Amino acid sequence: MVNDTPETSRSIIGIPLGDIAGVGPEIVAMALAQPAIYETVRPLVVGEISALRRALRITGLHHLDIHVVSGPAKGRYQYGSIDLINLANIDAKWIPFGRAQAEAGRAAHQFIENAVELCQTRQVDALATTPINKEAFKAAGIQDIGHTELLGRLTGTTDPLTLFQVLDLKVFFLSRHVSLAGAIKLITRKRVLDYLQRCTEALKALGLPRTRLAVAGLNPHCGEHGLFGREEMRVLEPAIAEARTLGLDVTGPIAADSVFHLARQGEFDAVLSLYHDQGHIATKMVDFYRTIAITIGLPFIRTSVDHGTAFDLAGSGQANPLSMTEAIRLAGVYALDYRNRTMARPIPSTSQE
Repeated sequence: MVNDTPETSRSIIGIPLGDIAGVGPEIVAMALAQPAIYETVRPLVVGEISALRRALRITGLHHLDIHVVSGPAKGRYQYGSIDLINLANIDAKWIPFGRAQAEAGRAAHQFIENAVELCQTRQVDALATTPINKEAFKAAGIQDIGHTELLGRLTGTTDPLTLFQVLDLKVFFLSRHVSLAGAIKLITRKRVLDYLQRCTEALKALGLPRTRLAVAGLNPHCGEHGLFGREEMRVLEPAIAEARTLGLDVTGPIAADSVFHLARQGEFDAVLSLYHDQGHIATKMVDFYRTIAITIGLPFIRTSVDHGTAFDLAGSGQANPLSMTEAIRLAGVYALDYRNRTMARPIPSTSQE
């Protein structure tokens, strides 16, 4: 199948292969078995050929071939041929599926480092990342606890924003990987105001024509005028009022049991969720497999599947590739606008969680 879409209209999306003991190689193979992907982007896998060959065999995708390239400029970017930068840093035959291994963690780390360098040198327009395993990283002596921390360190970025998108719902997070008790302590007037400013700039960087933000409430019924908690009155309402004086289009707080529905109905362009599960539950109930994590604040756009290595499914060929497919597609949707806008107007950072 020959793709007639002009090259300049298709962003090059780097796809690091992730932890090869998990489902990453399989979902990449299945995503790139869809001709529609090549109509909108030029996918480039950064990984290891034995892992990709194993994934093609497991998923029964024998009609796809692997085209090893020395760099992005050498890619064919045509359906039926997977372009791969082969780092040759691990041999899949020695890596069993389904458990954390130092060798797999080390290789995954190197896949990401290489892909980031390609983005930093503007050879690749964006990243769509596959799952890594924190235990494998730790076993390999790697200090970064996850993708976001690693990408931040490699690019010199502090506190990048996480945005979840599922279909037409976009959700930001005031905090993520902290306990619920810790998340509540992080709900301060200063932090909320900082995030409202950063979220507004992030929506602009994605090219959205409007930046209507809603803030989710913390307590039942937004505290019912202090009966069920005073965080809304003491923190959220003053922060939102101050944001409006700065010209931001912000509404809230709105009870968490309705704000996400209102955003899906088109009343808001995004919601600021106050803690991890509040936003995760809302997005994953819309469509678990199409929920995509987007990292904003880096010099390039990064999208990611919102699931882990799925060690229990690895090697079965049964993993669902929808999230990977959507991550690649969204990276292409946002890549060029984001790069151009953030170069002209960087997104401000705030203190780390």
